Amino acid sequence: MEKISETLQRLNLTSKETATVFSTKTRDNNNLNVIKDKSSGVIYIDDFYVGDEEYIDGEYRQEKLDFYRSPDFERVIDAERRLLKYKRYYAGLDICDVGCGAGDFLKGASIMSKSVSGVELQENYLNFLNNNDIPSLSSIKEHDKKFDTIFSFHALEHFNNPIDMLNSMKDSLLGDGKIIIEVPHANDFLISTLKNQAFIDFTLWSQHLILHTRDSLKRFLLDAGFSNIIIEGVQRYPLSNHLTWLSDSKPGGHKSNLALFDNSKLHNEYESALNSIDATDTLVAIASV
Repeated sequence: MEKISETLQRLNLTSKETATVFSTKTRDNNNLNVIKDKSSGVIYIDDFYVGDEEYIDGEYRQEKLDFYRSPDFERVIDAERRLLKYKRYYAGLDICDVGCGAGDFLKGASIMSKSVSGVELQENYLNFLNNNDIPSLSSIKEHDKKFDTIFSFHALEHFNNPIDMLNSMKDSLLGDGKIIIEVPHANDFLISTLKNQAFIDFTLWSQHLILHTRDSLKRFLLDAGFSNIIIEGVQRYPLSNHLTWLSDSKPGGHKSNLALFDNSKLHNEYESALNSIDATDTLVAIASV
């Protein structure tokens, strides 16, 4: 299995000459180098993986089953945005969500989908999903059907074998199937432009093995055999959150009094402005088999 750096080198996204140490720690590991390639802009952690047991146990999430039934604000907003934006890719179709968590998106999509299925490692999530009419397994290879659309929201960056994972998703799609992936963006405004150290320290995490650029995400998908690739920027967190990082060096502005001026028009304009300089916090790729 290729290391992350080997994949990036093979795809001409990093080299010994251009790889630089971006940080010597993550928020959960004080002795772990994070690399940023000064040419491609990709941020990555090499030759490190917390292990499947970390995800199966899921203690890092510190959530209880009754909490799954009452998702927090961020989960609600993310699910609502995805259900609205991707309706054409799930209405009347057989779909799967890889890394589906508690199934927020799948529960909403099930009203209009032909069928929904999940892939999730966390054991108590799996039990919850299967007990709530969302057939879910720990690997997409275990599903005995192929899908019209496979979704994966902020999961690809966790895999230490991302190309293999993309290949498995491709093999699980119907001939005219599509994949929709969301990943964190290495060129996030707070990282690349504002260079907000508090945000950088918070964002870097041993479980996030790569933060993609538009180019790197496209090259990964091409390498896995996808085509007709469209990549766009999405801003998950509003201006109020950025202002709080700048003023107080902490998250949560979108849930503070500052959020009173957040509205859809302002958020859309802010997202558009960040897209104009390629600095949204999230990238979305839509691709075909």
